[in-house]
Amino acid sequence: MNRYMNELYGFFQTNKSGRQINKWRHYFEIYETYFSIFRNKPIVFLEIGVQNGGSYKMFREYFGEEALFFGIDLDPRCKEFEEEGFKVFIGSQQDSIFLNSVIAELPMIDIILDDGGHTMLQQIISFEILFNKLKPKGVYLVEDTHTSYINEYGGGYKRIGTFIEYSKKFADVVNGFHINSKNSLIAKYKNSVKSVHFYDSIVVFIKDEIKQPFSEISGSVIVPYLNTPAKIKVIDKIINKINLILAFFRLPSIYIQDNSER
Repeated sequence: MNRYMNELYGFFQTNKSGRQINKWRHYFEIYETYFSIFRNKPIVFLEIGVQNGGSYKMFREYFGEEALFFGIDLDPRCKEFEEEGFKVFIGSQQDSIFLNSVIAELPMIDIILDDGGHTMLQQIISFEILFNKLKPKGVYLVEDTHTSYINEYGGGYKRIGTFIEYSKKFADVVNGFHINSKNSLIAKYKNSVKSVHFYDSIVVFIKDEIKQPFSEISGSVIVPYLNTPAKIKVIDKIINKINLILAFFRLPSIYIQDNSER
């Protein structure tokens, strides 16, 4: 069976005379992975980038009549697509004042899909404001993130300030309880970002209520650690002190031989 043959892609393929939809084919498999659990439920869906209104029709068909839809677009003509269960806000996703006025009118959101202007500031500002309105277990999906590598959108490979470079920092955020740092991004999101998933041209953030992790031990049979000679213990202490200095300057650590190899 073709891996793209899900219902969303089926709607897309049969949309011959409807409103135009422009998607990369592999997006449909990703949508299915993260959106399927929300089907036929009274969810709230916010899409940035209404454009022709075609994707709204597709998602309406997919999620069912209980879903409530909202859209954001810069083009005032997109107001024409409003109907019962679908409201469109006209403004820039880069305008924090506008975005805050939007979320003041919205209920808590289950899914946010950013298919807007795709510039770096648009994607980052939208995320930092709208993520707060996402429910626990909600999904924030940013698509067309390949623009992080395109100069016209403010992108470039490993360029400071791109959405991809911004998103990479969340590898530290999801491990934030293990990091002894006053980093503001970690402090802001470590209690709410459960995981981050990277795909070709898509980044997905999963929100939840994250608490301090803890470990547990079960069982009573143990294998004692190997006895380490005193001389090696002294060497380990010296190496550890050197590595603390290297860590301060964010330099690679020097090799510490594993006990099992001694």
